[in-house]
Amino acid sequence: MTQDMTQATTPTQHAPLSPSYQAPRIVTAIPGPQSTHYLKLQKEEESGAVSYPRKLTFAIKAARGSFIEDVDGNVYLDCLTGAGVMPLGHNHPRVIEAAKKQLDTFTQGLDFPTRIKTEFRQAQLSMLPDAIREQMLVHFCGPTGSDAVEAAIKLCKLYTGRDEIISFQGGYHGASHATMALTGLRTVKESIGNVMPGVHFFPYSNCNACPLGLRKESCETNCATYLERSLLDPNSGIKKPAAVIMELVQGEGGAIPAQKAFVQRIRAITRELDIPLIIDEVQTGCGRTGTWFAFEQYDIEPDIILAAKALSGIGSPVSLMMYNKRLDVWKPGAHIGTFRGNQIAFAAGVETIKIIQEDGILENVNEVGQYLIEKLREIAARRAAVADVRGLGFMLGVEICDPLTKRPSYPIASQIQKYCLHHGLIVELGGRDDVVVRLLPPLNLSLNEANIVLQILDDALAQVSSPSAPAI
Repeated sequence: MTQDMTQATTPTQHAPLSPSYQAPRIVTAIPGPQSTHYLKLQKEEESGAVSYPRKLTFAIKAARGSFIEDVDGNVYLDCLTGAGVMPLGHNHPRVIEAAKKQLDTFTQGLDFPTRIKTEFRQAQLSMLPDAIREQMLVHFCGPTGSDAVEAAIKLCKLYTGRDEIISFQGGYHGASHATMALTGLRTVKESIGNVMPGVHFFPYSNCNACPLGLRKESCETNCATYLERSLLDPNSGIKKPAAVIMELVQGEGGAIPAQKAFVQRIRAITRELDIPLIIDEVQTGCGRTGTWFAFEQYDIEPDIILAAKALSGIGSPVSLMMYNKRLDVWKPGAHIGTFRGNQIAFAAGVETIKIIQEDGILENVNEVGQYLIEKLREIAARRAAVADVRGLGFMLGVEICDPLTKRPSYPIASQIQKYCLHHGLIVELGGRDDVVVRLLPPLNLSLNEANIVLQILDDALAQVSSPSAPAI
C-alpha cells in the first residue's frame, strides 16, 4: 500500500493522476521537495491564519474521485474532502461538465431569476420531507455557511422582536464576528472585544463526556431538562430568546451526534414558546449523515434549515437558508450579498442531486458508513488509545486518549494524523483539544477504499506511543 519513507526517492517526473487509482502511493518524504518549496512560499506570502497545511504538509497538483495527488507525485486517499465540500469526491465528470456548460452561458446573476437558479432552488426544495416542503421559502445567502447563519440570526431577531440567542457548548457556527459569538470554542474570541452580545450557551447531549457530570445510565437527557427549566423559570435570568441554534452532529466539536430524545425535547419547548429553531446543516447536509438532512433522522421539523459546503458538489461557493413562510418578514433588500447568484454552483448542484439520486449515494453512505463504524469499534476494542468511536453516516470521529492514563491526548492524536499522512491517508483532527480523528470521506466512497482507511488507521494506532509511558 505504501513505502517506507526512509527508502523513498524524489521522482524526476510522474504520470498525471489516473482515474484508475485504487490505493495511496507514497514516493517521497512528506513533504516532498516541490511541496516544501510551495509551503515555504505560502508561509512567506500568506496570512498567519493559514491552518490546514501546517499539519497536512503537501501542495496539491490534481485530484480525482477519492484521491489527491501532490506536486511530488504522492497520492493520498482523501478523508477531508475540502472540509466536506466534495460530496462525490474530486472532479466528478458529470458535475464538471455541467459547470463547464454553464460557464459558457452565464456565471453571476445577483438575485435575478434564471433557468438554472430555478432548477437549483426546486431541486433543493424537492429534497425536503413531504411534510414541510410546501411550507418553506429559500433565501440565497452568499458564499459561506457563516453567511447563512448570519441571515438566520437576523431574520429571527426581526420576526420575534427579541435579541438574545441560545447556542450549545461544543457547537461551531462560523468565524465571522457574529457567528464566532455563537461558537463554543473560547480561544477564538478571547482576545477580540465587542463580540455579539446576548448569546447563552447550554449543555449539549454529549453523553460520552456529560456536560452535567452525570453517569450515562442516570441521564434521561438532563441537559434538555436544564434548558426547558431555564426557559420556563421566571427567575432563571434568561430572557425569551429570538432563536435556538444547534447542530445535530457537532462537527468541529468532535463528530458528536445529539441524542434523539434531547433534540425532540428542544423542538417541543421551542415550539411551545414560539422560539424559532435553527438547525445548522452546513456540514451535516447534502447527504453527509445518510439522509439529505440530518434532522430527518430525528423526526423533527425545524423552522430554519441552513446549508452550504456540499451544495454545489464541486466546492463552488453557495449557501442558503430555508425557512418557514410564517417567518417571512424581510423587506426588499433587507439581507443581500453580491455573490448569491453563483450560476456555476447552481448548475453543478443540480447535477450533483441527479447523481445522488440515480447512483444510490445515500444508500452507500448508510451501508458503508455502518460498516466503517462497526469496524472502527472493533479496532477500538483492541487499541488502548481509542476512547470512543461515534458519528452518523460519513461524519465519523475516533477520540484518542493516552493508553495509560485514559485522558484525552493531543500528542497521540497528532502522531496518528502524521502517520496516516505519511502512509497516504488524509484525516483532520477536531473536538475539544483536537483529540478526535475526523473522517469526512466522499459520499461515494467504495468498500475497498473504506478498508484502506481502516487498515491505515489501525496501523497508526498500533504504532503510537504513550507520552505517559516511562522511559526505557
